[in-house]
Amino acid sequence: MKYSSPPDRQFFYAQVWDIVRMIPPGYVSTYGKIANWVPIAKTLDPQSYRAWGARWVGGAMANCPSDVPWQRVVNSQGKISLPEETKGFSVQRKLLEDEGIVFNERGVIDLKRFGWDGPAES
Repeated sequence: MKYSSPPDRQFFYAQVWDIVRMIPPGYVSTYGKIANWVPIAKTLDPQSYRAWGARWVGGAMANCPSDVPWQRVVNSQGKISLPEETKGFSVQRKLLEDEGIVFNERGVIDLKRFGWDGPAES
């Protein structure tokens, strides 16, 4: 089965935004890790969710409210996903550098050093 968006888009987005708000300054997470921290809807099979979850997190980030630190979400390679020639790319990079995050010469963030371990288990 192919999914272009989560079954309850606004609920999924709200869950993503709540997680992203927890990422402390000076740390990043990835689309895939955030997707793993969002509970899978009962209407989805886990395999489909694994295939689409990270893309859905990207959709949530593209539509996030202003209080969500969107800049702290990068791809699984530790890179900014926006095209380098866009204003958004340079804005995201500056926001991250202002938080103390370092990029190597290839524009990659060391996820072992700057990666966030996720929400605390409750």
